[in-house]
Amino acid sequence: MKDTTKEYYTVINHCKELFLKKAKDYGTAWRILRLTSITDQLFIKARRIRTIETQGVAKVDEDITSEFIAIVNYCVIALMQIDLENDETIELSLSDLESKYDTKVKETFELMMAKNHDYGEAWRDMRISSLTDLILMKIFRTKQIEDNEGKTIASEGIAANYQDMLNYAVFALIRTGLH
Repeated sequence: MKDTTKEYYTVINHCKELFLKKAKDYGTAWRILRLTSITDQLFIKARRIRTIETQGVAKVDEDITSEFIAIVNYCVIALMQIDLENDETIELSLSDLESKYDTKVKETFELMMAKNHDYGEAWRDMRISSLTDLILMKIFRTKQIEDNEGKTIASEGIAANYQDMLNYAVFALIRTGLH
C-alpha cells in the first residue's frame, strides 16, 4: 500500500521550495496578475506538456516534471489571489507568503483525501497523459466560468477547479517519480 499523504507532501515540499526560492528572486510580482491571466499561464504549461507527450520531444530544456511543478505553484497562486481579491498589496513578506501557501495546500489536500477515499486512488492506475487532459479540461471549464463572470448554474466554482488541477498535477508528479 502506498502512503499517499507522504508522497503528496514530498511533492508539495519540492514545489514549495522552488516557489519560495523564486519569491526571494522576484518577490510577489505575480500579485499583479488577474485570475484570467493565471488561468492562461496554466493553459500554456498544460499545453506544453501535452505537446511533449504527443510529439515525444521537447526543444526547450525543461521536462514535463518542471511544467507540472509550475502548474502546482500557479494553482496555489490562483487560490491565494482569490483570497486577496480586494487587497492591492503587491509585495507579501516571505513568512506571510509561506503561511498562505501552506493554508491553500492544506485545504486542497483535504479535498483530495476525501475524493481519494471515494474514488479508491484511481489516479494511480491512470495514464499521466490522462491527467494532463483532465488539467486541460479543468482549464477550459475555468475559462468558461471566467467568461461568465464567475457565475455558475450547476457547477463547482473557480477555486474547486484550481484545486482539482493542483491535485492532478501532484498525482502526475507522484507517478513520474517525484516523491
